[in-house]
Amino acid sequence: MPAPLLFVASAIAQYVGAAVAVELFGRMPPASVAWLRVGVAALVLLAWTRPWRTRSLWTWPALRTAALFGVVLAVMNAAFYVAIDTLPLGTAVALEFAGPVAVAAVTGRGWRERTAMVVAAAGVVLLAGVSLHLGDDAVRGLVAIGVAATCWALYILLGRRVAAAPTGGLTGLGVAMAAGGLALAPLLAPGAGPVLTDLRLAALVLVVAVFSSVVPYGIEQVVLRRVSAATFAVLLALLPATAAVVGAVMLGQVPHGLELLGLVLVSGAIALTARESDAAEEAPPPA
Repeated sequence: MPAPLLFVASAIAQYVGAAVAVELFGRMPPASVAWLRVGVAALVLLAWTRPWRTRSLWTWPALRTAALFGVVLAVMNAAFYVAIDTLPLGTAVALEFAGPVAVAAVTGRGWRERTAMVVAAAGVVLLAGVSLHLGDDAVRGLVAIGVAATCWALYILLGRRVAAAPTGGLTGLGVAMAAGGLALAPLLAPGAGPVLTDLRLAALVLVVAVFSSVVPYGIEQVVLRRVSAATFAVLLALLPATAAVVGAVMLGQVPHGLELLGLVLVSGAIALTARESDAAEEAPPPA
């Protein structure tokens, strides 16, 4: 399946999870919801991939990379949830996209990738509907989204190393998420207490973990093995673009004006990165 279609599938799964996560924010702190999402996703992936069966392939460098990747992923999720608790969602999405923009600018190997990233970033800003009317609590949100953007850039770079490891992308992802969940547990686990006494809440957390973490991050591990970091960064623009299309089809929220221009720009950026054969022409992921 072409990488853009995989990203569309990933985006749809994420938005299903996000719709369910809305119900959790009223019961637990946003950062604790993000921690539960990562922790439960780690348990699902560990049960599925059983990394102990491939323990002979795990070297200390591979474990360190996976652990660092997991901590970055967990912090990225927690910081984003904290940010959208005080910032408009569109503003947060657009500002966080600075992470992939930086990756494309630094790692892009030619004019196609760098130009596509500029076009994609402009499209994301238009689609996100950035609002400059920020409240008094905006400083905390801006700091949090800055952390999330930095982690998103590191996620792309470290994720390619995990995807290229002999243990395989999904196995490495499970180990990484477990490490990230354990690292943040002392800070964020106390806020997750209501899950222990409410079965419905626990079921919702499981749904969020599967749809917002297991499915999309698993798909991204597949894509990271096939394309360069710069191309992956451009493809991330499909996430807000897919949200706009899903909103139009399912909710009647038809994009217009600048939003339509944003969709055109994102589509053009994806076309710029298209190759006759991505796998044949992209540099292999770093070992």
